[in-house]
Amino acid sequence: MHKIWMVSNPLRLGILGAVGVMAIALVIHFVVLSSPRYCDHLGWCAGSVTYTTGQPVQRTPAGR
Repeated sequence: MHKIWMVSNPLRLGILGAVGVMAIALVIHFVVLSSPRYCDHLGWCAGSVTYTTGQPVQRTPAGR
């Protein structure tokens, strides 16, 4: 048995690692979803409704 596991609790380290990874993923998702490319899909940035049901979605050309 390695001595490091006598000093620290592997269960606690695993839980703290998982919580840290989830926190970083949550921050990254909020940053990406708040970007101008994705914010209108959730309606966070739009002051008024920019999409109505049945309306075709306009695509921007690649590279813009």
